[in-house]
Amino acid sequence: MSIKTNLFLVIIFGSFLWGCTTRADQNTPSSTREPLEVYLVRHGEKVDQSRDPELSAAGYIRAATLAHTLRDVELEYIHSTDFIRTRKTAEPVAVTTGLEIEIYDPSDLKGFADDLILSGGRHLVVGHSNTTPRMVELLGGDSASEINEANEYDRLYIVTIGLDGRVRTLLLRYGISYTPEY
Repeated sequence: MSIKTNLFLVIIFGSFLWGCTTRADQNTPSSTREPLEVYLVRHGEKVDQSRDPELSAAGYIRAATLAHTLRDVELEYIHSTDFIRTRKTAEPVAVTTGLEIEIYDPSDLKGFADDLILSGGRHLVVGHSNTTPRMVELLGGDSASEINEANEYDRLYIVTIGLDGRVRTLLLRYGISYTPEY
């Protein structure tokens, strides 16, 4: 083959490869480029059963313990529902990390979970006894049993979605331990 023919083939083949690479990069969801690591907790103990109560002294201690527990995680985002008890639980973590607390809508957990999956990175999500296990499930994790609404505040879920799409769930306990009443 002539040099002209070889050069033509190299240009055509190179253009083809360049075009394929560009299209693949544009169509690849960000979650496949960066793993997702989500730390999920229920808010700390509250002072009463009203609609939007403050944290109790035990709740403030739990919030401080959460900040201490997550101090080396290198969080990138903090999410909370727009309730006093959830924002106050997230607040010590926000102060420690210098991150802003982003409010999410608990009535659209599916949309929120989809957004997290697409974003990748390290997130703290502070929710409620009913939303936290549901978020774990929507992320593809295993939420185990229901959270006891009356007095279970110590669950810390870690849901990781790797570059391969594999989901791992780890359930830890932090702060004063919950003791089930039998």
